[in-house]
Amino acid sequence: MSEIFILKANTVCVSGHREIGKDLDIKLLKKIFENLIDNGVDTFLIGMAVGFDTLCFQILEDIRKQKQIKIIACIPCLSQADRFSFEQKKEYDRLLSVADDKVLLSREYTPSCMQKRNMFMVDNSACVVCYLNKNKGGTYNTVKYAEKKGVPVINIVQ
Repeated sequence: MSEIFILKANTVCVSGHREIGKDLDIKLLKKIFENLIDNGVDTFLIGMAVGFDTLCFQILEDIRKQKQIKIIACIPCLSQADRFSFEQKKEYDRLLSVADDKVLLSREYTPSCMQKRNMFMVDNSACVVCYLNKNKGGTYNTVKYAEKKGVPVINIVQ
């Protein structure tokens, strides 16, 4: 993984729960991404977790076939996928292989590496697209951090 340049004004990150409920409108999520791209966004930071992150990567991967965008995998630690199921790990490896760039926040797992990854993504983004339907957990903390930093948040949950 080499050093990369991220232009914050053209970058959006995503954050969401691992478990996706029926309150997630995939068509709306795709439309939000397309609208952001039409308004100058060309780079997306993805935290590579199971669930919302993976879904966003897959949607953006499809959009990337028609639009020139970059998908950057933001990896909290090298062991991120160790507890994923076989199928989840297989998809994680595939997504890493097609990411335009990768950012590794910590070689080793630490109690704060996920939070550091989330803060890195917010600090390098003009906006956060999230799937937040509960007031606890990593996504909740990421949204609160974004709000504190004055970074706009688009919550896909209506």
